[in-house]
Amino acid sequence: IKAVCMTLFLLALRAKNEHKQADELEAIMQGRGSGLHPAVCLAIRVNTFLSCSQYHKMYRTVKAVSGRQIFQPLHALRTAEKALLPGYHPFEWNPPLKNVSTNTEVGIIDGLSGLPLSVDDYPVDTIAKRFRYDAALVC
Repeated sequence: IKAVCMTLFLLALRAKNEHKQADELEAIMQGRGSGLHPAVCLAIRVNTFLSCSQYHKMYRTVKAVSGRQIFQPLHALRTAEKALLPGYHPFEWNPPLKNVSTNTEVGIIDGLSGLPLSVDDYPVDTIAKRFRYDAALVC
């Protein structure tokens, strides 16, 4: 089971041209590494569309089968997420811009008006949120 899961992750990473992450995972599989960086685990979770509970189940399974902590726990992913996503660090123009509000609480822009409710059985808002999230992590 372990080899199948890890091979599937390797294939998914290589298919998305995430060769650095795939190389790290391969090194761990061959016993040449201690564990994946939390940001890499977060990217794997996002790019494979795993929910938190699905990721946690995979994390527990791999740890139980291999006896090693290859993937990081969810709290480590949340910390990496806060550090990577925009808006985590407050930003102010110095000097302040004229006629521009100093309010940094922007919220999420709804760009979904007028679109159908689903695309290939995936809700559009889920796809849009995932795209924004993924794009933010890449940035």
